[in-house]
Amino acid sequence: MSVKLIPGRQTAAAEGDVVVFLIGMRINAFRAPRSWWPVFTAMPRMLRELSEDKSSGLLGYRLLFGGPRIVYVLQYWESRDKLLAYASDQDRRHRPAWAAFNRYARAGKGHVGIWHETYVVPAGSYECIYSDMPAFGLGAATGVIPVGQRGERAAERLARG
Repeated sequence: MSVKLIPGRQTAAAEGDVVVFLIGMRINAFRAPRSWWPVFTAMPRMLRELSEDKSSGLLGYRLLFGGPRIVYVLQYWESRDKLLAYASDQDRRHRPAWAAFNRYARAGKGHVGIWHETYVVPAGSYECIYSDMPAFGLGAATGVIPVGQRGERAAERLARG
């Protein structure tokens, strides 16, 4: 698979606040797939739903593995309100997935664990640099611009708010 490198020094084109959301699962009992497989397969469906809806607020994501037991997703959102709206929307995939997880967790008695962390990062409190890299991280989610448009030094880029 070919990856297009972006030459030179770039920074994320993000404007304003950014929400960083990490969500994952830990397989506590590999021999109990009835407990963890539904949890494992729910996230791709939610990510597909969010990616197809450009107004959802999801800017981008990356699937990550934290060893053989942990799978998680790093997500970038345009606002806390849009993240919370998705989480509570009765007509979207998250609510039924959450209800199903609770059923599996009760029946599975610790066979699968889940976790999430949410960080609301105010404008001027994040800084990114990508040098001779393909689109990555926040830059992949929002696009990139030449570093000089935001300042040549990290302190200059962080001062923008």
